[in-house]
Amino acid sequence: MPLKTITTDLCFAEGPRWHDGALWFSDMHDHVVCRIDADGVKTVVAEVPEQPSGLGWLPDGRLLIVSMRDRSILVQNERGLEVWCDLSSLAKHDCNDMVVDALGRCWVGNFGFNLHAGDTMTTTELILVRGQHQAEVAARDLFFPNGSVITPDGSTLIVAETFASCLTAFDIAPSGQLSNRRIWAQLEGAVPDGICLDAAGGIWVASPTSQECLRVIAGGEVTDRIKVEDQAFACMLGGEDGRKLFILTAANSAPEACRQARSGKIVCTDVAYARAGCP
Repeated sequence: MPLKTITTDLCFAEGPRWHDGALWFSDMHDHVVCRIDADGVKTVVAEVPEQPSGLGWLPDGRLLIVSMRDRSILVQNERGLEVWCDLSSLAKHDCNDMVVDALGRCWVGNFGFNLHAGDTMTTTELILVRGQHQAEVAARDLFFPNGSVITPDGSTLIVAETFASCLTAFDIAPSGQLSNRRIWAQLEGAVPDGICLDAAGGIWVASPTSQECLRVIAGGEVTDRIKVEDQAFACMLGGEDGRKLFILTAANSAPEACRQARSGKIVCTDVAYARAGCP
């Protein structure tokens, strides 16, 4: 599949979302959230000193941003960014990606350990944020819960366990709590980071170590692979028909190296099935 470059000179792009006719993403190590409109114009929409990651929107249209290092979710109001929910008492380490459903509920992952310092790997929690200042643990013992999706009927959450090389599914109760944990897909030779869901029930998975974005279906069968030049850290379906796959890449993820090299870029290609579910 031919790849088209959308933008370059990024530190480390993460958390892509297609919203309101534009691609939104966090340039994590540049501490900004940006959007790229249909004309290719990039605009900084927020500055996040403690590193932005996952993005989402409340039902009233306000932007939510994961602030990684202070382990919180920020909301963008008319007067600027404010804390929506402090997760520091629940998250073991830096928060990362999240998915926000149609009701504005958020499920947020965290590292669980100091990745860049080479700490011993440990499992951690997935946190549910029901509303402003309302957070609780939704699931435990996940190996680096990262990108997440929710099926179109709102009944199932699937999260990438990066260091378990699998996609893990849960049933979502009306209360937002999770149950019936199961392996949705075990991946061989790939490490799942950011993910997105398509209308045929497949999940596109960004895999940095194998330098690709792959499409997997329930049970683990890989139907498509798209190789990229650097490491693929996140992906998102969007565009006018929802069939444009955006892939966010960088040479590596180390903060200082990313700031020096600015090798991050976003490429895209057209795929068979349109975007579905959340995000």
